[in-house]
Amino acid sequence: MNVSVDRQYRGYAVCPSAHRMPDGCFSSNLMLERFNAEVASTLYEFYSLDYFASEDEALRYSSRWARNWIDTRG
Repeated sequence: MNVSVDRQYRGYAVCPSAHRMPDGCFSSNLMLERFNAEVASTLYEFYSLDYFASEDEALRYSSRWARNWIDTRG
């Protein structure tokens, strides 16, 4: 499994990852952590958002999916 470098986006730590499946495809995965000084941090994990032929495609998709998820939550 390849995990990209954590990035910050609108108060979240964004950590996309890709996992190679037995058939050679890559599962697009994501971990988000929101930090809040008033409350304990909140962790969100998403697995198998979609499947791709390459690891880079899976990582890019996870990153885009994270931005969209964060933006639509307000």
